[in-house]
Amino acid sequence: MYDEIYLRALTGRVVAKAAADLGINKLAVVAPKNILCSAMGAAIESAFVSYTGGISGHFERAPEGFDSVLLAFGGESPVEEMKRAFVEKLKDMAEREIESDVIIHVRTYGMGGLDMALEDETIAEYLTERATYVYTVDLEHGIFKMNEILWDEEYQLYPVLEYPLTLEHTRLLNKSLRGASLRWVEEPVEK
Repeated sequence: MYDEIYLRALTGRVVAKAAADLGINKLAVVAPKNILCSAMGAAIESAFVSYTGGISGHFERAPEGFDSVLLAFGGESPVEEMKRAFVEKLKDMAEREIESDVIIHVRTYGMGGLDMALEDETIAEYLTERATYVYTVDLEHGIFKMNEILWDEEYQLYPVLEYPLTLEHTRLLNKSLRGASLRWVEEPVEK
């Protein structure tokens, strides 16, 4: 369990750096009450405050008055349960008309959570009215990407920020993903 928590700490640091580089000053983290999501949330919040001097907090429900809400639904919950919880949180944000941008966790996206959420017209309309991001990892090149979602007839991910993963981060991702491999990138990514 230690390696899984440490992996979330390293990932949280990169997510916070990306949020800071996007110009976000107030970041709300909404996550389920479990060890791994809480570890990641705490890492994001502390690194974000360190990078920006801004405001960040961990919430069960998206608060009003934040620049961006990061929905950190990830690896500890069963996939279908995680996707349902993600959709419920987005539906709540849409119905309350929370005026924040949205950042989506890589696992939520990768396991079809965004596609499931977009089946709801209220959520689809809500997301297309604001900047929406999803962070991913390029497994072949060992690069973390913050992608903006471009809305058209079908959505597309457009990378807006990229960061090389450290050797330790790569090792822990390889261990966590069991069988997938990442290449460590030593040089900064050219833009």
